Amino acid sequence: MKSVKALLLTFGLAGLLAGPSCLQIELNEEVPACIEHMIKQRRRAAVQNPPAEVWKWEVDGRVYYYFTGDCCDQFNELYDSECNYVCAPDGGVGGQGDGQCPVFGGPIEKSLIWQDPRK
Repeated sequence: MKSVKALLLTFGLAGLLAGPSCLQIELNEEVPACIEHMIKQRRRAAVQNPPAEVWKWEVDGRVYYYFTGDCCDQFNELYDSECNYVCAPDGGVGGQGDGQCPVFGGPIEKSLIWQDPRK
């Protein structure tokens, strides 16, 4: 009987520990694994106000991912498809971002990839 209890305890603890790493998120389209990992990290964090969003930007033949920041004077961050930080296009105290974004030559096509369902 002790071995059955020990086995159940072991599987129960393993399930609790594995739970966060197996977090399922619903994406509107496929994204690079590193972007999905970043979204899962946002999902594990405290709820933002307004809820976190991730947008796909397509411009000048390249793909970027725009992560919204938390409320009030926080930067919104832009990453390339390899998860390299590019810039903060907007947000911050003045609302103008960090001033480090490239000059895009064409229009930016934006599509919502994920929105945190928590309130």
